[in-house]
Amino acid sequence: MNVIIGRWAAIRHHLFLTVFSFIMLYPVIWWIGASVKSNAELTLPSLWPRNPQWSNYSKGWFSLSGVSFTKIFANTFWMEIWIVLGAVITSTLVAYGFARINFRFKRLWFAVLISTMMLPGQVLIIPQYILYNKFHFVNTYVPLILPFWFGGGAFFIFLLIQFIRGIPRELDEAAKIDGCSTYGIYYHIILPLIRPAVVTVAVFTFLWSWQDFYSQLLYLSSPVKYTIELALNMFLEQGWQVEWGQLLAMSLISIIPSIIIFFSAQKYFVEGIVTSGLKG
Repeated sequence: MNVIIGRWAAIRHHLFLTVFSFIMLYPVIWWIGASVKSNAELTLPSLWPRNPQWSNYSKGWFSLSGVSFTKIFANTFWMEIWIVLGAVITSTLVAYGFARINFRFKRLWFAVLISTMMLPGQVLIIPQYILYNKFHFVNTYVPLILPFWFGGGAFFIFLLIQFIRGIPRELDEAAKIDGCSTYGIYYHIILPLIRPAVVTVAVFTFLWSWQDFYSQLLYLSSPVKYTIELALNMFLEQGWQVEWGQLLAMSLISIIPSIIIFFSAQKYFVEGIVTSGLKG
């Protein structure tokens, strides 16, 4: 009797999860079906069209005037590589300095760093734009990349500091006895032990900068330099009739890199969120 009750409970559990998963995935399923629909079929309630327009993908890839999505993806990935590298390198260095090195006014500067997390980003838009414009950086990738090479962000620094503080200082002292320098300890001891946090920083940076439509719209004006977000917006600016199927097809392709990166780094990403250093 207990076996039957246990099996029935398991069936109800799996049935609930299946139904709930379908509810959560319904927008994605609709998105996939809509990407192969014509404009006329988009108004119909069916999830899948009667005559799938697979050409939406090929037409959408080359639909933008003067530039294809091959160039768009190349621009975006080139920018993302430098952004992620800058965030990882500088945030780990700054966090290592705050967590392990004693210097004058350390607490004051740490308080200043944390206070920047409460500063609205909108406050910085105008002064940053004026500064970049004076240096002739507008319509280049520099304004989008450069901020990540100066610490990577207070949130990432704070996250990494918590990880580094969880690493026993005895490891640093043992490395010093063996003749390891300050930067040697950072590279050979600290970095390998905070790998989950580093991966978390890289994933978050990639996802946030990949979807940063506003900054890209503010600083990039040439279509040949456009990123994914700006290219998708161009579908809405080409004329009175928007090809929604092509737009949805390209937007579906645009999320594939994010999905691949997230699931590839899921092990370290989850560990970086849950843990906060070494476990004694």
